[in-house]
Amino acid sequence: MAATRKERKDLLSRLKEKNFTAAVIGLGYVGLPLAMEYCDAGIEVIGVDLDGTKVRLLRAGKSYVGDVPAETVKSAVDAGLFTATTDFSAVAMADTVNICVPTPLRKTKDPDLSYIVGAMESIVGFLHKDMLLVLESTTYPGTTVEVLAPMVEAKGFKVGTDVFLAFSPERVDPGNAQFTTKNIPKVVGGVTPKCTKVATALYSGVLERVHPVSSAAVAEMVKLLENTFRSVNIALVNEIALMANRMGIDVWEVIDAAKTKPFGFMPFYPGPGIGGHCIPLDPFYLSWKAKQFGFESRFIELAGVVNGQMPHYTVDKVAEALNRYRKAVNGSKVLVLGVAYKKNISDVRESPALDILQLLSQRGAHLSYCDPYVPEVREAGFTLKASPFTAATLRKADCVVIVTDHAAFDYKIVHREAKTVVDTRNALKGLNGKKVVKI
Repeated sequence: MAATRKERKDLLSRLKEKNFTAAVIGLGYVGLPLAMEYCDAGIEVIGVDLDGTKVRLLRAGKSYVGDVPAETVKSAVDAGLFTATTDFSAVAMADTVNICVPTPLRKTKDPDLSYIVGAMESIVGFLHKDMLLVLESTTYPGTTVEVLAPMVEAKGFKVGTDVFLAFSPERVDPGNAQFTTKNIPKVVGGVTPKCTKVATALYSGVLERVHPVSSAAVAEMVKLLENTFRSVNIALVNEIALMANRMGIDVWEVIDAAKTKPFGFMPFYPGPGIGGHCIPLDPFYLSWKAKQFGFESRFIELAGVVNGQMPHYTVDKVAEALNRYRKAVNGSKVLVLGVAYKKNISDVRESPALDILQLLSQRGAHLSYCDPYVPEVREAGFTLKASPFTAATLRKADCVVIVTDHAAFDYKIVHREAKTVVDTRNALKGLNGKKVVKI
């Protein structure tokens, strides 16, 4: 590591000079790409994760995150810029700490901050003056000030003077090669103006563009607005799809025509449900917080209901497709194409495919799936291993359901070999006929 702390300049100066040590807590889809960006800028990074398997892989120069090549990790490790550990005491050597841990929902759709609180409880014992903490985990407005700041000040540090505290929402889009951690604008809001200034300096030396806002609460609200916007608009187009189906109108053709308008319209697309670590969860963080102010967020709640019904609608479409050939779901062989929550990645968190598999299982279907990114699925009641994507696999199924439209699938072969297909993604665009049922 660099010179001892007492020999150093103040933190703001060292951030501007990129002469500091960063710690990243949580080395998943958010934390690992951020850690690698620090290393790419020549900054020493301590990565902390409680998963010993992940830590061992990283120490060996391997990667388990699709957007981070193994060569990138190996280069950082070999250069002595990146160290991975399960020991939080390593935080004592850091000048900045990014907290990138999960924020799931409880079954009651209330925020679960246990990962954030647990990480902070492990961090605060190693706090020191002139240190910056930035929370990146998506959460409700007020978390940084109401939950994290008291934990810092309980250790005798004054936020904004001794220790700097800010929120900066992660905006990672797994599998997106165009927009990455490096070039997605970074929103930053501190607990105090000085906190914002320090956090802005941290990111400005590493990422292409930083957008400071007036407070941590504003920054927290930004992420929730972004994903609530997507959730509500996806719900709207899902409802339009249900409506168009009743009217015998191809909703995909409608969307293609509508998006020719150069203003006032942004295309969203229907699907079998929503998945991932953001869109299914984040809007409920906002609606939960709104209730504390006596505000009922009707759009958010309704969007959740509409999107949550799409796996059921997809299974109804499977029944419709099989019925055309005088078959019932019970006893039929159903092959699901794609179980990741979006195309060309391996992430199955909140994937609608999991709900579809469970619903089909409950109806007595004999299940199989193909997904080049997901070798095995473990869900309540069953475990499945991926089948190879071959003509023979397609022919064996009574019905093929396209849930995740991975680029690796050859859809002309799907159309040719499958007995009947439920297409939830318009992957068979232009390849219609009696055997194809769309949503």
